[in-house]
Amino acid sequence: MESLLSYQSVEVSFHGCAVTHDVSFTLHSGEILGIVGESGSGKSTLLKAAMGLLGNGGLVTKGDIWFKDVDLPDLSERDLRKIRGPQIGMIFQDAGASLCPIRTIGEQIYESMSAHMEITRTQARGKALTLFEKLQFKDGQRIWDSYPFELSGGMNQRAGIAIAMLMDPPVLLADEPTSALDVAVQRQVVEEMLRLRELYGTAIIVVTHDIGVVEAMADTVLVLKEGRIAEYGTAQQVLQQPQAAYTRSLLAAVPRLRRE
Repeated sequence: MESLLSYQSVEVSFHGCAVTHDVSFTLHSGEILGIVGESGSGKSTLLKAAMGLLGNGGLVTKGDIWFKDVDLPDLSERDLRKIRGPQIGMIFQDAGASLCPIRTIGEQIYESMSAHMEITRTQARGKALTLFEKLQFKDGQRIWDSYPFELSGGMNQRAGIAIAMLMDPPVLLADEPTSALDVAVQRQVVEEMLRLRELYGTAIIVVTHDIGVVEAMADTVLVLKEGRIAEYGTAQQVLQQPQAAYTRSLLAAVPRLRRE
């Protein structure tokens, strides 16, 4: 399998203080990797490091993050913008908060797509409605025409997934994509991400504190504790025969959202 995204001994620091230490893993084409750990363990920081979204004071201070043959921390903001979206999509914990409240979903989709490619509004709408249908959204035209406040939190989150996938990126990073949702919508979001992999061969990293979501989705699992890798292996090995006491305690603490 082709290696798409590879973290090699990555240390991320904020204002000179390291919060992740010597983290290494590889995401392959079509693979779903679950990164799990308690709040504050550095899970989301690892995703933001790849996207250049660490904010003020955040830096990759050691190691490399390779996307194909490009070392992402070395890129300028201008070059990173060419990768964010078309090559690496991202779903945030609260997609509704990242949507503009005074513009329709359709307008935001068109703006996002036209920033990266020559496309008409009609073409963008057609592509969006096709994807909505593939993801089994019941009323794609209504979603296209709606403002975020007219949709439920769960529907905004699902729209966020669709927006992240509209340019067919080979890699999708999902940062706690189900944490603000009730169990029924959590299941829908998990099923939609699995469908994206099935339809497009998308490789996905899903960051979550919910072992149940990882159990329902992941091929490979990385367990993070206080910024360090506690365990890394196949989902079957990590979830059924965990080697680390920390992993065993996480597994004991969380209710399950099983694959059906």
